[in-house]
Amino acid sequence: MKIFLSWLKNYKKEAFFAPFFKLTEACFELFVPLVMARIIDIGIVKSDKSVILQNGIILIALAAAGLIVAITAQYFAARAAVGVSGSLRKQLFARIMSMEASEVDKAGTSTLITRMTSDINQVQTGVNMTLRLLLRSPIIVFGAMIMAFTIDVPSALIFCVAVPVLAVIVIGITRFSIPMFSGVQKLLDSVMLSSRENLTGVRVIRAFNLQDDEKKAFTEKNTALRKKQISASNFTALTNPVTFIIVNTAVMFLIYKGALRVNIGAITQGEAVAILNYMSQILVELLKLTNLIVTITKSLASAQRVSAVLEKQDGSSKQGEWSDGSPDNSGISSSPAAETAETSRSFSDIVVFDNVSLRYSGGSEPAISDISFSVKKGQTVGVIGGTGSGKSSLVNLIPGMYEATGGNVTVLGENVRSTDRVKLRERIGVVPQKAVLFKGTVRSNMLIGNGNATDEEMISALKKAQAFDFISEKGGLDAEVLQSGRNFSGGQRQRLTIARALVRKPEILILDDSTSALDFLTEKRIREEIAGIGDSTVFIVSQRASSVMNADMIIVLDDGKAVGIGTHEELLKTCEVYEEIYYSQFERKT
Repeated sequence: MKIFLSWLKNYKKEAFFAPFFKLTEACFELFVPLVMARIIDIGIVKSDKSVILQNGIILIALAAAGLIVAITAQYFAARAAVGVSGSLRKQLFARIMSMEASEVDKAGTSTLITRMTSDINQVQTGVNMTLRLLLRSPIIVFGAMIMAFTIDVPSALIFCVAVPVLAVIVIGITRFSIPMFSGVQKLLDSVMLSSRENLTGVRVIRAFNLQDDEKKAFTEKNTALRKKQISASNFTALTNPVTFIIVNTAVMFLIYKGALRVNIGAITQGEAVAILNYMSQILVELLKLTNLIVTITKSLASAQRVSAVLEKQDGSSKQGEWSDGSPDNSGISSSPAAETAETSRSFSDIVVFDNVSLRYSGGSEPAISDISFSVKKGQTVGVIGGTGSGKSSLVNLIPGMYEATGGNVTVLGENVRSTDRVKLRERIGVVPQKAVLFKGTVRSNMLIGNGNATDEEMISALKKAQAFDFISEKGGLDAEVLQSGRNFSGGQRQRLTIARALVRKPEILILDDSTSALDFLTEKRIREEIAGIGDSTVFIVSQRASSVMNADMIIVLDDGKAVGIGTHEELLKTCEVYEEIYYSQFERKT
């Protein structure tokens, strides 16, 4: 509940007026049995029509006033609930956007989507219901008890037994149901992941005729979710019948006791009916309260999941909090002496790796280990190796997508661990393996690379990336880009992502196997254009020897280790792995 209160701090007015008007409505409702008792004891028993008419008007006035304040309370509660959910979505989106790659990997895309949608919707419902009913129902229950005591203490003692028993049952069910609903949300993550994978990989699934297998896998996950939901719902559903049994048993004793009290003249018939009405009010409110508890239980489970993302700080998560799959950066520390030594290097060494290792969480072996090299400003560096040799892992350390689990990475004169990642990445251009374009236009995608770029700069970048010709045919900079750039071929998407990086005019340009869909001639032209940029330091990751053979330095990776560092000519003589890669793609001269 503290989570809800902290989120409501910006909606203090709404958080005050919603329960205030609900309490006002409750007060109006508590007077109704007293008015009914007066109608029975005076109006009906004594046949006084004026009393019946007057008190009837009072009942109508109480109902009208209750309706007005109830609508007002609902207005303020809805404003607070929608405001909190909107603010949470904004904060959660900003938090996700600020996450490091390791955090996103550890959390999982599917669970982040679930928390952004389903969990926040649950929180919105919980805030709304909490402001409307959390204070109203207890006030009605205890107010009805007090009013009953003012009428007849012996009859009202039945309330003192029924209400505590009900409170124990409701609290007990709540205590056990919160973990159950947390489990439901986790299974919903699994279903969301399966749905997302099927939607994004639909072509692969159809190409390999795996529709039946995927349907079976989805059915299993969906069935597990359904069973968990049914189990949690069945458990919480016990609240209503148990409440009915206890309250109706109390009503039975109340009628018996009230009849005896009326028979001896201790109370009037109207007072007996009033006490019975108060018990009915308690019954209705307890039913509302039990439903509210179920709703709040779901909301608290969701609120904890949302709060876990908002409050989580870099490197502070406990092992197992997220799913596996990202580097385990716990316990990372940087030696002050090492940092001093690094910053004292000549700034001409624009990138320095000093015995760098990277191990992914749950991995038995490091992705890369004990890699050392330095790159001077303006150099072109090729990174080559087989699939899974650690090429992408290596270049991802440069912009700080991941932190090294061993050694130090120095970029632009600063240790990546201690530098401002935002400022660092403003000076780096990255073209990832998967060409990602965003819905909009070519211009809007280019502006992602450089928000201040002019049309001339964007056109120049497109020309260097060999993308200007086909873009001109589609409408130039205002050409439409559909979601994920699906109205472009794979090679066209790659060229557009290269142009997006080039328009940034980066000091360091990283091409992570970003020309794999291009023919050799187009790739050669792009390399020539990039080589003519000037002071930019370029990292080219590729499995093609032709892509890296003209680089100033080539780093050859094999099973996460640098088995060779040098020029093309040097590596052909000294590195067996590079020689094998090269001659598998080029004919050996005899």
